[in-house]
Amino acid sequence: MSNYFLVPGLGNSGPAHWQTWLEKDHKGFTRIQQKEWEAPDCATWIEQIDKTLSQHDPAEIILLGHSLGCATIAHWAARYRRKIKGALLVAPSDLEAPVYTFPNTGFDPFPIAPIHFKTIVVASSDDPWVSPERAKYFAKNWGSELFDIGPAGHINGDSGHGPWPQCFEFIKKLEL
Repeated sequence: MSNYFLVPGLGNSGPAHWQTWLEKDHKGFTRIQQKEWEAPDCATWIEQIDKTLSQHDPAEIILLGHSLGCATIAHWAARYRRKIKGALLVAPSDLEAPVYTFPNTGFDPFPIAPIHFKTIVVASSDDPWVSPERAKYFAKNWGSELFDIGPAGHINGDSGHGPWPQCFEFIKKLEL
């Protein structure tokens, strides 16, 4: 049985977000809590991921990242090089885009090294925080399978992705 860990992005995932829906309505989904959600520090965030995951069998771990959480997972993978079952990387924010002006520390340069476990990137054709071209670039560099789900905004609560049953299709692909 897999252990699912939610890795939210900047600001955490609010009550109308698909990560919160998974955590509240489905067994086995645990949010990795961070101390500072509004001005994240990369080193602190990836240390918290590693500390949380160290208590579990790596072969049974699946991470589900959203937005800045995707970059956090990529940084964690590069630093710790742990082999886990896989990661679902949803709506990875492009920290190098001019629109991304949120405070953060240590996330530069954007991680583009191959990730050495199975990954799936889910992107939207009209995400304001990452262009389809950049999502494709990230997926290619990470060695991820890419799924463009069409116009779906930032794939969060604001874009109508509270309950998001389609995520189970992607999770199932990671389980194989």
